[in-house]
Amino acid sequence: MELKGKIEDNDVLVIELNEDNLDASNAREFRDAVQSMMHERTRVVLDMSGVKFVDSSGLGALISCLRLLNGRRGDFKLCAMSKTVRALFELMRMHRVFNIHDTSEEAVRSFA
Repeated sequence: MELKGKIEDNDVLVIELNEDNLDASNAREFRDAVQSMMHERTRVVLDMSGVKFVDSSGLGALISCLRLLNGRRGDFKLCAMSKTVRALFELMRMHRVFNIHDTSEEAVRSFA
């Protein structure tokens, strides 16, 4: 699992996910890694520009991260989705659950 985290403006943690797939084979590892990176943070953006496919296990891991941050009165935003992944999120109505932005800069600015 290749994840890179960096702190941007407004103390926002931006995590880059560099995996082709977020699915049953790596969803648990992803969830555990992201939740440990988030530690006590309340503002997190996940850059999904490298992701080509997400299955129900991957969606479950993303929802788990969102719930954790919502429990801290924070937010977990997604950005830079491929057209295929974005279409899946819209089909599953996940675009109503997650804040989705076109770029990480836009997502970070939305916390201001």
